[in-house]
Amino acid sequence: MRHLAAHTILLLLLTALLWQSCATSPRVVVETHKMPDTLRVGTLYSPTSFFLYRGDTLGYDYDRVCDFAKAKKIKLQFKVAPNMHTLIDMIKTKKVDLLVYEIPVTAEFNEKVLHCGETNTTYQVLVQPKSRRRISNVTQLVGKTIYVEKGSKYESRLRNLDSEIGGGINIHTVESDTVNVENLIEGVNNGTIPLTLADNDIAKIDKSYYNNIDIGLDVSFPQRSSWAVNLNDDWLADTIDAWSTNERTLLYTEDIANRYFEQNRTSSSSGSSASAAGGKNYVKHSGDISAYDELFKKYARRCPYDWLLLAAIARTESDFSPNEVSWAGARGLMQIMPSGARSLGIDPERLFDPEVNVQCAVSELNYLDRYFSKYVSNSQERMKFVLAAYNGGMSHIVDAIRLAQKYGKDAQLWYDNVEEALKWKSIEKYYSDPVCHYGYFRSGETVAYVHKVEDQYETYKQRY
Repeated sequence: MRHLAAHTILLLLLTALLWQSCATSPRVVVETHKMPDTLRVGTLYSPTSFFLYRGDTLGYDYDRVCDFAKAKKIKLQFKVAPNMHTLIDMIKTKKVDLLVYEIPVTAEFNEKVLHCGETNTTYQVLVQPKSRRRISNVTQLVGKTIYVEKGSKYESRLRNLDSEIGGGINIHTVESDTVNVENLIEGVNNGTIPLTLADNDIAKIDKSYYNNIDIGLDVSFPQRSSWAVNLNDDWLADTIDAWSTNERTLLYTEDIANRYFEQNRTSSSSGSSASAAGGKNYVKHSGDISAYDELFKKYARRCPYDWLLLAAIARTESDFSPNEVSWAGARGLMQIMPSGARSLGIDPERLFDPEVNVQCAVSELNYLDRYFSKYVSNSQERMKFVLAAYNGGMSHIVDAIRLAQKYGKDAQLWYDNVEEALKWKSIEKYYSDPVCHYGYFRSGETVAYVHKVEDQYETYKQRY
């Protein structure tokens, strides 16, 4: 009897402890809902979450939600909102099931959405030139001039910081219609401005492009953010929470975080060298531009451009290395995206074969030339549009043409016209414009690319 009583008391105690644990837990993961065949995803174009590059959809949050869909064996349907207000309205009215964008964890948003998944922490940092005399404390900002966008959160933080340390910071505001935080970071890297502020995730991306900046000084309190669902969709939040803490998911997230925020984007990595030469021995002879001159000459006959332009593209894209893989996944001599190869019915693994790679490049150049012929009648001028689209993706160049038409630029000229409109696509006012259909684009690389290829092409023409 005493043994049974003790056993009963123990069971009662365990039951009470279990009830108390469940009562204090924010959510208990219980699989009571079946996942839909297709999950409707709401997002915003941004340099971190969701963007188009070289014809592919990329982004830290995009890659993660694709991994979630793969794990759950479901399809995704994306709906891109023009702004945060619309995005929140989409989840409240059940037009989408999940917000795949970093929604701030604040009292305001907690009343509108249910946060879920990995919680990311961002904070503002000082962007300064690399120097032995680096600024290591906010009190050292007294007497320094810092450039920020007028009316931005960076200006607001800087004015608060100026007040906190007793004044003395020289705050230089710039109009945000033509300049954004990425332009200012580039200015610090180039030495045209002394200092600026940026969110740490944006600063990390820019640091992967620039070697001359230091982003090590935090100047604000941290801000937590995560994905979100409708307030009534606890089951979906629970499912995403469970997936996000899975060991395999954590390893994958670490890998893509390195891809988007740490990997140097100005250099490539070695690809699969096993099939790099496609079984052939390519040799550079005296007087040749590269070991692949004969390939360029062979396939140039199939497109409106001469072989020297193909050589200039290869020199700019990979420095004639057939094994290169970019941070975005472009492969080989002419840096072809795997999706581009698949659209031609070619296994992406074959892109390390120089002949296959050049063949794909010529097919893409032919398509782009035909496409842009309806926008640009002059073939020499059209070549610049084709080069820009080859590097950054056709959709962004079409957006730039529309912006040029709307804002009084000559839509048939590249330099100082459509080129200038392309630069605007990194500024929210313009990439959110109704005529702009494909959102944010980091344009600096593509703008520079057209100049580099043309300069290299002219050099080759003078020599050959």
